[in-house]
Amino acid sequence: MAVRAEPRVPGWQRGRVASWLVTTDHKRIGILYIATALAFFVLAGVMAMLMRLQLAQEDVDLLGPDRYNELVTIHGTAMIFLVVVPLLAGLGNFLLPLMIGARDVAFPRLNALSYWLFAFGGLVLMLSFFADGGAAKSGWTAYAPLSTQDPGSGQDLWILSVHILTAASLAGAINFIVTIHNLRTRGMSWTRMPLFVWSLYVFSWLLLATLPSLSAGLAMLLLDRGISIGGWEAQTNFFDASQGGSAVLYQHAFWFFGHPEVYVMALPAFGIISEVIPVFARKPIFGYKAVAFSTVAIGFFSLLVWAHHMFTVGLPNSL
Repeated sequence: MAVRAEPRVPGWQRGRVASWLVTTDHKRIGILYIATALAFFVLAGVMAMLMRLQLAQEDVDLLGPDRYNELVTIHGTAMIFLVVVPLLAGLGNFLLPLMIGARDVAFPRLNALSYWLFAFGGLVLMLSFFADGGAAKSGWTAYAPLSTQDPGSGQDLWILSVHILTAASLAGAINFIVTIHNLRTRGMSWTRMPLFVWSLYVFSWLLLATLPSLSAGLAMLLLDRGISIGGWEAQTNFFDASQGGSAVLYQHAFWFFGHPEVYVMALPAFGIISEVIPVFARKPIFGYKAVAFSTVAIGFFSLLVWAHHMFTVGLPNSL
């Protein structure tokens, strides 16, 4: 006698908390991104207030020099990697499939993985305050040789955290690009896409193009600090000028990411404005194609001009 198989329990019946923890729905993941980013925003805001209180009057002894530098470093890192970019990624996760007529993003499980990597990377960054020697103290740019000479393990945790956040961003960027290429509804050509989708498209390509440079620079930085696994030890001199290295090399690797990151944060905001204003003005946006193509041009040219962050390091005048 045939027996009917028991139906699988839908995700929404697993329990409120469990269903959110295992979700692959783009709307829920978008909400998780936004909620987590806002939580990190509160923590970063507390750090900013502590720094302001320290500077409010003379002879305030609220923070020691090392703790102040730790707050400067973690606050800056958190605002960029844990607040602004994840807020935009969360909004993109929520709206992108809806705006192009897709049921979900191209890779829902990869989407969930990118969120959990982001949350884990942020947790590692915040817990670095409790590491031996405290958190990183070299600023959010982690310039060598300051970052290579910090004896505490907090700097190593900072590097690990940013590596994890980089992996999360790359996963999300690939997902957005494939979704936009393959899952647009019938009739939605490139010149009919919403401008917010255009901004997310360029946002994703910028992350895909620049994050490997940051990862390479941080990997070299970690090796310069020295690593020890079991009985095996290794230390390099990529950024040690006394050993033939160059600290400017790290700055190139960092700012090739760092300058386009400005537009990673700005372009989605431009896209939001380009959607909201026409709705409330009750008229189509003027120069749709010009706005779309200029968004692409901004992204492209942002990859070419990172050296203006390095005017004081002795670059050739030809640059």
